Amino acid sequence: MQRHGDAWSPARSLARWCAHARRALRATPTITTVPRVPPPPAPQHPDALPSPRIRRADAVDLDALVALEERVFRHDRLSRAQFRRHLDSDSALVLIAKEDGRLLGAAVVFFRRRAQVARLYSLVTAPEARGRGVGTALLEAAERAARVRRCRTLRLEVRTDNRAALRLYETRGYRHLVHRPGYYEDGSDAHRYEKPLR
Repeated sequence: MQRHGDAWSPARSLARWCAHARRALRATPTITTVPRVPPPPAPQHPDALPSPRIRRADAVDLDALVALEERVFRHDRLSRAQFRRHLDSDSALVLIAKEDGRLLGAAVVFFRRRAQVARLYSLVTAPEARGRGVGTALLEAAERAARVRRCRTLRLEVRTDNRAALRLYETRGYRHLVHRPGYYEDGSDAHRYEKPLR
């Protein structure tokens, strides 16, 4: 015989199931969905910056060449008249490095007829472009130009206190020839370097 308190009832069973379900839902922690945000792009390394374009200078570059010369050098500056003459000369080559219309550097190379030695007279880089390989690119372009003219050697003078330039030339295979006291206009000494061109 069953007691009435233990008797099975469909309605009571459904009510108990609903009550258990509500308690289970209250006990379940709320999960908040956080949208995924892509990480910010990594900063661009200076070495990854686009290389400047190297080309022969022409008359439209004259103002920028003079301005760069005056910004960087306090002595032994090339004048506007000298630049103009070198731009039109068969015995001189003015190379420039430009990016987005800005002049980043320049090189001046001199040649002598029937001579196998070319002279790198000037190599200048804008202060904001230093460390970007502009000087190296201009130096390589000067070497290529000298090879085209069948020169076997590229020679240059550099201030003895210009450590960055000395490091550039020595890492590019230039060897020291001679020390020249008082070579520059302000009385500074110079080292003469040269490199065989293969």
